[in-house]
Amino acid sequence: MRSILFVCLGNICRSPIAEGVARKIIEEGSYNISVDSAGTGHWHIGEAPCKHSVTVARNHDIDISYLRARQIKKDDFRAFDLIVALDQSNYHDLQTLGCQNLVKLGDYGHGGADVPDPYFFDGFEGFEHVYTMIESCVKELLKR
Repeated sequence: MRSILFVCLGNICRSPIAEGVARKIIEEGSYNISVDSAGTGHWHIGEAPCKHSVTVARNHDIDISYLRARQIKKDDFRAFDLIVALDQSNYHDLQTLGCQNLVKLGDYGHGGADVPDPYFFDGFEGFEHVYTMIESCVKELLKR
């Protein structure tokens, strides 16, 4: 595997965290894998990750502040070896678009659970919960 694309809905919270975590693990392990992230929706194209995502990543020595949201394109299905959906809804949307090289991140350590949208939690604690889940799943994904 040489390339991974992490996909959530808007590409401003979960998938940028997953991209940042993967970059850190890849760099520390001297792997030769490129990573990126995208959203299925178009609402946040060009925006930086939300401030809580930037903060939670920074708290774990990861800088995602320079990332910018983009919407997934069908060309991504050929450009990336693996497309990783952060939840079942995005998994379904990607399948509908014709993605074949698709997995769900929660299948790598959380029994298929969705990585929840942190905005459904009160305050910052949801972002820490989501970060912890993403980190453990990305580690397992890269190990396999």
